[in-house]
Amino acid sequence: MKKKIATAIGILLILLTSCATPKETVNVSADEKALFNSDNEEPVEISNEETEYEIIIIEPGFYTWLNSIARPEGYYSQSYLENRNAVMVINWNQRVLDPIRFNPNLYEMQINYDPNIDYGYEVNYKLYNYFIYFQRKYNQRLGPFLPRI
Repeated sequence: MKKKIATAIGILLILLTSCATPKETVNVSADEKALFNSDNEEPVEISNEETEYEIIIIEPGFYTWLNSIARPEGYYSQSYLENRNAVMVINWNQRVLDPIRFNPNLYEMQINYDPNIDYGYEVNYKLYNYFIYFQRKYNQRLGPFLPRI
């Protein structure tokens, strides 16, 4: 009887450890780290006059990062950006609502993003890149994918 219990526990442990996925890390270059530590606070405006939607991001280093490290506009399709943004906004908003588990200094305000509204390419491009910047700078994951450039 003891052998059966020990065998069952052994099999259970093997199953549990084999199901765990290794945590992948993001490689951040020295140039990118320097931008993260920058005091440059030039705001980035995200807006679309047709949908009357506007976000102003005042994050040190983001403006320079967006213009020097991020993929250029046109690299991603709008549908790709919309799909990624929808996932990351859901995760972001869940973290805003759970300040005990997630740092309320990082997740301060909810983002009102409706995937059924066409915000245009520029809004989706800048929002997506802010999420990538944020994840890389603060070592966060807002979705099942690594925040790569």
